[in-house]
Amino acid sequence: MPYQMNVSKRGRMRALFVAACISVIVMRSWSQTATSASSRIHDLYLADQSENPGNISEADYYKHGDARRAEIRQMLDGGQVQSGSDFHDAAAIYQHGRSADDYLLAHILAIEAMSRGDNSSKWLAAATLDRYLQKLGQPQIFGTQFPADPKAPKSPPKQQVDVRVANVIRTQAPFDPQLVPASLRKDFCVPDLAQQQKNLAIFNTGHYPENRVTPDCGR
Repeated sequence: MPYQMNVSKRGRMRALFVAACISVIVMRSWSQTATSASSRIHDLYLADQSENPGNISEADYYKHGDARRAEIRQMLDGGQVQSGSDFHDAAAIYQHGRSADDYLLAHILAIEAMSRGDNSSKWLAAATLDRYLQKLGQPQIFGTQFPADPKAPKSPPKQQVDVRVANVIRTQAPFDPQLVPASLRKDFCVPDLAQQQKNLAIFNTGHYPENRVTPDCGR
């Protein structure tokens, strides 16, 4: 009987050892998969940030962006977007979409990034909401958006100074600057109204304003 008990005990120990090994392998595989997914998401983000209608054609800009958003959507559906940084990068890619749904999803992704500890997504949460509102024909409320002014006179294009800046006259309209208090605007990393006016003027000289995000909130 003691011999049988020892054999049974050794069997249980062997089974526990095998289970522990399998657990380590699974966890290591999951970690490698998560790292690979995060790397791919960030690569897509960097590619998205490198392109704009000032340095490639508008058709290519949206073609490439649509492909990136389709890949991000597959990763979201597969649960591969995990960290705050992952959600920030996904939100930024969707912010450069075409539809109100793109901007709404971008806003949700930015909020999720914040909930997972990525405080640098505060500005992105404000910007995606502003862009969504303007797409619906409603006033933006933070003042992050500087779209082409449809009321600008049809004059010859100005000289393009910075490839990041489309060769158009910009505006903040429609914009309700009164809804969001200054303190809350600051908390979302958005410059105050005076700086926003300076940024608009800088855009309209063909340069890219460096103060679109408050200094302590930038990435």
